[in-house]
Amino acid sequence: SEENEEPIIVPPERAGKFCVAFDPLDGSSNIDCNVSVGTIFSIYEKSPGSSGSVKDLLRSGAHCVCAGYCAYSSAVELVFTFRGGTVEGFCLDPTIGEFVHTRREMRFPEDGGKKIYSCNEGNFNYWDKPIQDAVQAFKSGDKPYSARYVGSMVADIHRTLLYGGIYLYPADNKNSQGKLRCLYEGIPMAMIIEQAGGIASTGLFNGKIGRVLDLTPDAIHCKCPIIMGGPRDIGVVYEAYKAAGVDVPEL
Repeated sequence: SEENEEPIIVPPERAGKFCVAFDPLDGSSNIDCNVSVGTIFSIYEKSPGSSGSVKDLLRSGAHCVCAGYCAYSSAVELVFTFRGGTVEGFCLDPTIGEFVHTRREMRFPEDGGKKIYSCNEGNFNYWDKPIQDAVQAFKSGDKPYSARYVGSMVADIHRTLLYGGIYLYPADNKNSQGKLRCLYEGIPMAMIIEQAGGIASTGLFNGKIGRVLDLTPDAIHCKCPIIMGGPRDIGVVYEAYKAAGVDVPEL
């Protein structure tokens, strides 16, 4: 958990076969002003012969068996996916005290959806030039993109998944490893975005551009950069890197 430095080991008589990493209150700095917050989680199966340890969690997103988040706002929504499956959404009905299946087979808008970019532009001067150029491209032209940034990852990703657009929290000169936690923010959100038909990229990180799901955390609270969206908008970022002489993946 983001609120615990060390893992919570369940007593053997109560232990199951899974390990869970989670951010219990994403966006907690927004609580006092009543802005949307949420919970993000990733679930891994314990390695054969393991009784449960940190090593069971320090594996790439390819080993994540389930990922999801819960958004707490005007409604409480739970979104999750199993590895290789569809992304499903549920809404809490307080009259019966249960979650109702309200969003079936959630998919990222095929055409890229609404033209929205979401990032903390206060970090603009710290970004590398391709990221600066990409964001400037979103803001330029005859029909510039709208800017929407809550500062709560659950809220920003939930909107991006439903409406389209792009979410960016890249590595920069101030945070060379990125700002968001790889194990319980980056990997679970990347799994949801990819299985809904979107792209979850690291941007330029450790000398190359790759998938967030290919990262292997080296510590429970390690960080990673995140750029998530559809091919239309990720393509703008990749073109900016390509113009700077960086090899980019095929979309």
